[in-house]
Amino acid sequence: MAEHHDATRAAYDGVVELYASLFADRLETRPFARAMVAAFAELVRASGNPLTADVGCGPGHLTAMLGDLGLDAFGLDLSPAMVEHARRAHPALRFDEARMEALPVEDRALGGVLAHYSMIHTPPAELPALLAEQVRVLAPGGLLLVSFFATDGAEPVRFDHKVTPAYSWPVDRFAALLAAAGLVPFARLLHDPASERGFLDAHVLARFEG
Repeated sequence: MAEHHDATRAAYDGVVELYASLFADRLETRPFARAMVAAFAELVRASGNPLTADVGCGPGHLTAMLGDLGLDAFGLDLSPAMVEHARRAHPALRFDEARMEALPVEDRALGGVLAHYSMIHTPPAELPALLAEQVRVLAPGGLLLVSFFATDGAEPVRFDHKVTPAYSWPVDRFAALLAAAGLVPFARLLHDPASERGFLDAHVLARFEG
């Protein structure tokens, strides 16, 4: 596990400025993803607990979007270079270095967790532990929005992501992992691929009922 984290951290540390330039305004051209983030924010606000973690926040653009949507949002990322960039780009927001498997958040503290394509580098065998950690920090009624690459097959598919190896998932199987972690998946959106890889883009909303 440590080797996987080290490789991912080093890969993203090496592409910070390029990554930020490519993705800082990406949702402006992705109406489906933008709509799911907006729905997530509305539901988190309705839960009465606006405190939300953007896990795997990268350059912080979605953390800022969550703030604009009325949430008390902060960002966490494995890459110290990404965290530093996010702090410079969004000085009014909080950003910290952290692993998704060991969040620096108290139990049952959050109304929401956003994981926007930030679980894709996690090997399948490690994903249940990662999801359990997201559940640990969610308050009853809290929500998790996960976005990832989807495949039509029965098994996760490892592929060469432009930064570091990643995995696409069958949506039903990913939703089953969410349920096994103690969440209730209640909404999903699949849409045509936005890249040459050919995978569908998937967004799944789940609630922790406590």
